[in-house]
Amino acid sequence: MFNVYFEKRNKIERKPDWIRSKIPSGENYLFISRICRELNLHTVCEEALCPNISECWGSGTATFMILGNVCTRACRFCNVTPGNPKGIVDYDEPRRVALAVSKMNLNYIVITSVDRDDLEDGGASIFAETVKEIKKLNPNIIIELLIPDFKGNIDSLKKVAFSGAEVIGHNIETVRRLTPLVRDPRASYDQSLFVLESLKKLNPKIYTKSSIIVGFGEKEEEVIETMKDLRKAKVDFLTIGQYLRPSRRHLPVIEYVSPEKFKKYEEIGKSLGFKYVAAGPFVRSSYKAGEFFITSIIRS
Repeated sequence: MFNVYFEKRNKIERKPDWIRSKIPSGENYLFISRICRELNLHTVCEEALCPNISECWGSGTATFMILGNVCTRACRFCNVTPGNPKGIVDYDEPRRVALAVSKMNLNYIVITSVDRDDLEDGGASIFAETVKEIKKLNPNIIIELLIPDFKGNIDSLKKVAFSGAEVIGHNIETVRRLTPLVRDPRASYDQSLFVLESLKKLNPKIYTKSSIIVGFGEKEEEVIETMKDLRKAKVDFLTIGQYLRPSRRHLPVIEYVSPEKFKKYEEIGKSLGFKYVAAGPFVRSSYKAGEFFITSIIRS
């Protein structure tokens, strides 16, 4: 599979017309950037080179990345720095994140993290503490957590399931066949499904969310099968977006999926019973356009 994949890498390089992102700028962008620098915080928007950073930061939305910026895993699509954090934890980080959120005057915030396999609970307690601190200063805010798999540890999943966050996401990333190629060997398709299913069983009151990245060479029927697997795990919200190669050391893009195909995926997802589906070239798991709809569901 690996040899066949890399034989295709030179076939798709030039981006089509619909793949065009804006250069980050504007008053809100500079405001959020300044707050993050002042409070020594990381955003996945910057670390992962998200193409929506101009749109989201321009509207006053950001996704904070806690537990540092060094990941213990090395997925072949991700731009976050892999390495060994050596068990270092900044225990004041939850307070600073809450302070930043209050300064930004938000009503919906996404908190994610690097993988921290070097910690006994994978960092779940820091997620829970961050939620607690944010709610202390911003009691009416809706919090979405985008968590790693915590190695499937139920005790860690309990900590986030009952943290007070309204939405908890975990990304399956790709179809079953391509998981060994795309993701770190410690991540698996079935483990991701287990995490999502377990969260819902632990706390049926929360909403769960996942994301699929396309453009790795997956087939349409495989994407649909992944959507069906996520629905079997009772996932509520789904996003589907285009893989964009961060650098030459990452996996090449095999296909730029057309807007028409994304629309088809969105319609199929809705027919399968997801409460919300966002699908498009620039859609990401923490995608501001979806927050308005998700907020309306939670508020009602």
